[in-house]
Order: sequence, then structure tokens, then C-alpha cells
Amino acid sequence: MQVFVKALVRLHSLRIEIRESVVNMPEEIDQLDARLLLTLRANPRVGVLEVSRRLGVARGTVQARMDKLQRRGVITGFGPELDPMQMGYPVLAFVSLEIVQGRLEEAVAGLRRVPEVLEAHGVTGDRDLLCRVVAHDNGHLQDVINGMLQKGAVQRSMSAISMTRQIPYRVEPLISAAVA
Repeated sequence: MQVFVKALVRLHSLRIEIRESVVNMPEEIDQLDARLLLTLRANPRVGVLEVSRRLGVARGTVQARMDKLQRRGVITGFGPELDPMQMGYPVLAFVSLEIVQGRLEEAVAGLRRVPEVLEAHGVTGDRDLLCRVVAHDNGHLQDVINGMLQKGAVQRSMSAISMTRQIPYRVEPLISAAVA
């Protein structure tokens, strides 16, 4: 009897896990979502009413879709896209960091205080973090990297300076492929 009860409890637990994983699965975007996102990417300053006219749907539909996409985390912001190069940071580098075992949070906290660190990603391989960093010039880049290493949580770095950008950041092909 005890084995039967344990099996029932485990089965119930599995059903809850499956239900939660289905509920938490990211939804795919549909054709209207894709058209809406492509319109907003191509015309970031356009208003909701104009988007509804261009898409041939009601204003309320556009607003509801935008709200849904924001809640889901698909739309993450409406701010202007900025070019650090035009702000006086023409040097772009990718810096890989090896972190002292058990000190990842400390390392990330230190990186957050470095304004030239635009992004940091946890990665697989022989390094722990990959950072996108900007600088005024190569000397400034060296200062930024030295600052990243000073805190003690970062054990080793390796950097690669971007010579040219061949493909700028983009999501439009991804949006189109998602509904194809």
C-alpha cells in the first residue's frame, strides 16, 4: 500500500511539473504580432493609431497586442537606439573573463559599476563571462580591462577588438522566420 501511495504522490508531482512547464513555455508570435513588430522596428516613432491604420486593424487590437508582447517580455523597451561610436566611444571589444570559482556574483556586481561594459553574458567554454565593452581609444580600453581585473573576482581576461561591424544588431529576420 505504501508503494502505491508513493507512486500516486510521484504521479501527481509529475502532472504538476508538466502543467507548470507548459504554462511557462514561451509562446510563439503569430502573423499579426510579426507585422506589428516589423512595423515598430521600421518606424520606432510611429503612434499606435498610425500602426493600426498601416496594419488594417483596430487601435484597441494594436494596443492589446503591444501590451501582451510587453508582458511576455518580447518588447523590452521603446527608448532610442544609441550608437556609442557617435558618443565618443569608437573602440568596441569583446572581453572574455575567467572568474574565480564561487565569485561570479561579485564579478558581475563589479562589472555593473564599469560604464563602458555594455553587456555581460554567462557563456560555456574556457571562460565564464563574455562582455561587450566600448572605449575612447586602445589606451582607454586597457584601462577599462585593468579596472575589470582589479576586484579580485576576475582571474584572467582575453579580448578581441572589433575592426568592423559586418552585420549590425538585428531582429527583423528572426521575426520573419518565426512566422514562416
